[in-house]
Amino acid sequence: MYRAAYQKGFLTVLYSVGSSPLNNWSSYTKNGYIKRIYDEDIKSLVLEIMGSNVSTTFIHCPSECKEQLGIKLPFLVLLIKNMHKYFCFEVKIQDDQRFMRRFRVSNFQSKTSVKPFCTAMPMGMSPGWNQIQFNLADFTRRAYGSNYLETVSLQLHANVRIRRIYFADKLYTEAELPNDYRLMGKPKDLKKPEKQFKVQATARPPSPLNTGRGEPGPSKDTDAEATGPATDPMSEPEPALQKSPSPPVPQKVPSPAASAPPEPATEEPAPQTEATEEAYY
Repeated sequence: MYRAAYQKGFLTVLYSVGSSPLNNWSSYTKNGYIKRIYDEDIKSLVLEIMGSNVSTTFIHCPSECKEQLGIKLPFLVLLIKNMHKYFCFEVKIQDDQRFMRRFRVSNFQSKTSVKPFCTAMPMGMSPGWNQIQFNLADFTRRAYGSNYLETVSLQLHANVRIRRIYFADKLYTEAELPNDYRLMGKPKDLKKPEKQFKVQATARPPSPLNTGRGEPGPSKDTDAEATGPATDPMSEPEPALQKSPSPPVPQKVPSPAASAPPEPATEEPAPQTEATEEAYY
């Protein structure tokens, strides 16, 4: 099914958000249901598989039993929710010895049992949503002493809610995963930093701490014009320098003959006599 596809990074086989999430899956229900609902915890559509019997309600991929997935990626990742009920899933793989092996994982089994063609193992789930990472290559080597070649089929039973099922070439950290492959969106360290606005510094007198460290301070002229005389309680007033009075500069007194302009000559009136009075009248 996926043998001819390009297999690198991530390969999704089930995604609950879409027009047809069970396009390549076949479903079997008896005394149960398989439907898509809205989950309040992650605010998304999820696929819910519920049934009174675990073995009679399940989904299987590929839809045709004769087909094979042909996925060579060694890591199987399931984003599922714990419903506090019995749940199990089964993976069929092929090793380098050309044998078909099955791994059956459930939350109701307490011990691991290894058989020639089937291995059953327990699984612990925390409350709420879980990310189950299954290393198929490591389990194949430890259980059967052979190398993992490819995944043949995948089967999920009730009772569970599914967000996404995908295969990966390696284990990725939460920061390396795309946003659609996470449960709670982007982490806080990947959010865009907030814009910082620069505040223009106001003119102020130099601090004695800054001048002691050799840091340049604002000029005295700009301080006097902007803020006026400021008193710093940490700085001592500088002693005022008194200048000695300079000797008076001798000034030349101009002579009246040289400096004053010549006055025009004025004629004195003639003494008044009786003859002049009679001539006047």
